[in-house]
Amino acid sequence: MAIAYQGSCHCGAVRFSYEGEAITKGVRCNCSFCSRRGAMASAETIPAEKLKIEAANGMLGLYQFGLKTAKHYFCKNCGIYPFHETATKPGYFRVNLACVDGVDIFSLPMDVLDGKHLL
Repeated sequence: MAIAYQGSCHCGAVRFSYEGEAITKGVRCNCSFCSRRGAMASAETIPAEKLKIEAANGMLGLYQFGLKTAKHYFCKNCGIYPFHETATKPGYFRVNLACVDGVDIFSLPMDVLDGKHLL
């Protein structure tokens, strides 16, 4: 049974919602960008059509590097990363679990994704 989730950046200018599996673990990536930002992403990948994004006018920024396959989004006001489109599955997203309402990332086990060797 799908669970409804919602979340946002720190200031609320970028909001998202989706329905997905129960959040039982997270994923950390060891690529140069993700290891510096330290966020915990969802283990579940979310199809683009299931991730509803609301952003105040002009507040959703995009950062890409390397092969520019992954799309890392952030709020231009507060700088928080709420979600990204994956490099390995274009058209699918992972959300920053620290931005999901009611999720305690410090209580979740995590896997490590070897993004360092994807490029």
